Amino acid sequence: MTTKSVPLVAPGHTRPVTHLSFSPLQEDGSYMLISSCKDGNPMLREWTGDWIGTFLGHKGAVWSTKLSPDSSRAASGSADFTAKIWDTYSGTVLHSFPHNHIVRSVALSPISSHLLTGGQEKKVRIFDLSRPDAEPDFLVDDPSGLSHDGVVKSVVWVGDHTGVTAGEDGLVKWWDLRTRKLTTTLRFSAPVTSMELSPQTKRLVVTSGNTVAFIPALPTMAGMQTHSLQLPYQPSSASVHPILQDRFVTGNLGDEWVRIHGMDGTEREVLKGHHGPVHCVEFSPDGEMYASGSEDGTIRLWQTVPGKNYGLWQGQTNGG
Repeated sequence: MTTKSVPLVAPGHTRPVTHLSFSPLQEDGSYMLISSCKDGNPMLREWTGDWIGTFLGHKGAVWSTKLSPDSSRAASGSADFTAKIWDTYSGTVLHSFPHNHIVRSVALSPISSHLLTGGQEKKVRIFDLSRPDAEPDFLVDDPSGLSHDGVVKSVVWVGDHTGVTAGEDGLVKWWDLRTRKLTTTLRFSAPVTSMELSPQTKRLVVTSGNTVAFIPALPTMAGMQTHSLQLPYQPSSASVHPILQDRFVTGNLGDEWVRIHGMDGTEREVLKGHHGPVHCVEFSPDGEMYASGSEDGTIRLWQTVPGKNYGLWQGQTNGG
């Protein structure tokens, strides 16, 4: 008998799932998962996959959602030209920040005092959440007033004072958020399609064309080098195992499969279950599972050790 990965299916969304993000581990060992969707209604779930609540208020597709380190706040970016801050306990909107075009990515600072946003305007803004009515600052690199020469696909917050942005111009940029100045740039030969921070490994995981790259989150990190691989397909998203750091998971828009690769690029597993292209993947902070979101409107939760009994997998038997 061989043990196979049988995912839990987390339904509820009515349109394609565009982004997934886990919270850090909480003191009791639990964590949460927040999902973005073109239905405009981000959803919050427990680590077991159980639905907690839906954030109602956006009037367009939601492209990005992130949780604060203590999970008390959520940030979202939408096609309704706003970014919003939410209270995760009540589901209410605390702040709504207008933009002039679609917001594709958001990031909260470690103490939830500031918000970074980027999107179709090719501009990156930083908002002071203690002064929500104040005008934002812009992270600008040249006289054009733009942060990138293409759509800003992802923004992440690293440590206390560093913002990292990635765009369809193929550039990843590091910014000192105290001075609002550009410090380092890394160029890819194709547009960046995704960039996520892996806090435990202190790396950024970037996809661009057929490339997946594991980059030191801060260029000044001694002894850490960029590790890049060429895959036989174009990954839409990738995430590295946070504990073992010996594998990564990908989705791609060319088929309906989730793939597991070793860090040398070797394909270890192909997981079938979705009924549409896979837009986003993310490992849980304890490495016990990973989540995938698809064009089919579902989220699937996959165990890293198939057949292990915990959470909603309790009593499930996976055999084949």
